[in-house]
Amino acid sequence: MTTNLTQRIFLSPPHMSPVDRTLLIEAFDSNWIAPCGPQVDAFEREFAEALDIPYAVALSSGTAALHLALLAAGVDSGDTVLTSTLTFVATANAIRYVGANPVFIDSDRSSWNMDPGLLETELKRLATLGQCPAAVVTVDILGQCADYERIAEICRRYGVPLIEDAAESLGATYGDQAAGTLGDIGCFSFNGNKIITTSGGGMLVTREKKIADYVRHLASQARRPVSHYEHEEIGFNYRLSGLLSAVGRGQLSVLTERVKQRRANFQFYHDALKELPGIEFMPEASFGYSTRWLTAMLVNPDQLGVTADDLRLALETENIEARRIWKPMHLQPVYADCRVCGGNVSDEFFEYGLCLPSGSSLTEEDRERVVKVILATVEQGLSKAA
Repeated sequence: MTTNLTQRIFLSPPHMSPVDRTLLIEAFDSNWIAPCGPQVDAFEREFAEALDIPYAVALSSGTAALHLALLAAGVDSGDTVLTSTLTFVATANAIRYVGANPVFIDSDRSSWNMDPGLLETELKRLATLGQCPAAVVTVDILGQCADYERIAEICRRYGVPLIEDAAESLGATYGDQAAGTLGDIGCFSFNGNKIITTSGGGMLVTREKKIADYVRHLASQARRPVSHYEHEEIGFNYRLSGLLSAVGRGQLSVLTERVKQRRANFQFYHDALKELPGIEFMPEASFGYSTRWLTAMLVNPDQLGVTADDLRLALETENIEARRIWKPMHLQPVYADCRVCGGNVSDEFFEYGLCLPSGSSLTEEDRERVVKVILATVEQGLSKAA
């Protein structure tokens, strides 16, 4: 095989369209570029309509959405918040932003998301101690919803607000409900690697007007609606600009197509690699529809002859980006002092997991390049083992 002589295949690059450019230029020419105005209003309205939820607030990032969601839920310094351990660090960081303490809940094997049984056990333990948490933050990992019928019922029973980190799952569903609408507050990211992007940005959604109004207030430096600058609490500069909102509107218009393209990537990889010994793809849970934001698989080196990292490095040699599955939060040095419930399942996903290039702009030739490298690397590994 040749090395670095072909165009790089990225893990999940932005996929822009002429519609995005047209709307961006319209916003630029209108001079409504600040974090207010018709493009922001339209993006929020269209996003809420797409998810069939009353209120959406456009923000500067998914992390900002998580931060404000916690504040809107009443989480305060010293409180406890239960959250998924298999996630990107922004989820846990937002909990620290408000001065609260995360407790990490392991994954289940059916969805790779928060284990409802472990959540219930921990809530029961805390309730017995008179220490119920201030909130639960679930994470819909890699484009798939957690088991919300069980999780939401458990949270209602213990009177705990449920925040859904849907940063990776826009376009997924749980039954007939859209990801992000399954808790009290939902949070989305439009980072450059997400299924739709505004380059940077996020959205908070809710069914409660008072929550949406409060989040808008906090996101605009908590300025009171008077003729001078009046502030009664600490606010933040978290609103999304008009320019990026225009891009988001264009991206949102092709969301369904982007989901189809990512699911086609998964199917291609699955069909090409399913006969290999020791390869197990992330399952699609029976209760929902996954976007397959990233195609993820587990690699058993005893059966395959190579490790997940062997495959990652082989792909990198051929100018192809792949990535390990998230390192669980309870293994991160910055959160080493936090309580974890379970951990073995997410540890296994991290050790054996690999995410393959999954962008919606991938061509069949791109996917064939990826598969060719994997098959060649596995063949070498099995030959050595023999």
